[in-house]
Amino acid sequence: MRPKVLPYLLLLPATLFLCVFFLHPFLLVAWEAFSRDGVATLDNFRTMAGNWKFPQALRNTLLLAAIVVPLQLALALSMASIVTRMEKGRSAVLYIFAIPLGISDLAAGLIWLAIFEQSGFLNTLLTGLGLVAKPVMFLGYQSKVMIFVAVVLAEVWRATAIMMVILVAGMGLIPKEYGEAAEVFGAGPWKRFVKITLPLLRPSLQTAIILRVILAFEVFAVVAALGGSNLPVLMGETYNWQFTLQDRNVAAAVAMVILAISIGFTLFFLYALRVPKEARI
Repeated sequence: MRPKVLPYLLLLPATLFLCVFFLHPFLLVAWEAFSRDGVATLDNFRTMAGNWKFPQALRNTLLLAAIVVPLQLALALSMASIVTRMEKGRSAVLYIFAIPLGISDLAAGLIWLAIFEQSGFLNTLLTGLGLVAKPVMFLGYQSKVMIFVAVVLAEVWRATAIMMVILVAGMGLIPKEYGEAAEVFGAGPWKRFVKITLPLLRPSLQTAIILRVILAFEVFAVVAALGGSNLPVLMGETYNWQFTLQDRNVAAAVAMVILAISIGFTLFFLYALRVPKEARI
């Protein structure tokens, strides 16, 4: 009897932790989103959808995720492949690649703000080379495209290492014999990568993409540092409704929209990158 009960006892602390610090707050936020003055209603979602900034925030958030995640995936795969193939200095290179992981979102935004602002590094460089006569306002309120580009660069620089670490761990679990056998039969590096590495890397790809997509929908501090209110995003609207407009019900409604989108994309990637039963070990 004890061996059957032991796994549940070991899971009990984690289950209690999730119930207290995740499930209970989630239920509170859900009730705030679907109620007003203690009465169940959808008015909060109507107010949210009727706000002129909501469509822009939704579009910007989805567009950021659609651009940032594929770029990060391509870079993370390249970086992970480089690290995996190295025989010497692997730990040092992995550490260098992972340095941005130790920098907070806001700090990363401020670093890139120091690059793009009028008195920043980029303007100093361009002026010193004589390419521009005077400093350019890259992040002005009329330069929304440039703000978007700056946010993309900052996010790619800051969070690619998250995916890379997961993929390095996944590549380390792939038996080398598969690649060696394919090489004996004449498969080149690219063919080995496509036909062997990527299929066997599906569980790690699934985890990395889902995690990064969820974090992409929660982008806030980097946008606040580089664009302020000039580039509305969903998480920024949650903050505005909660603290600026003092309407926690609508803020909870926006949070529920972010959660719904995250769950939708999570289910999609769980299905798209599922491992076939015949391929499971």
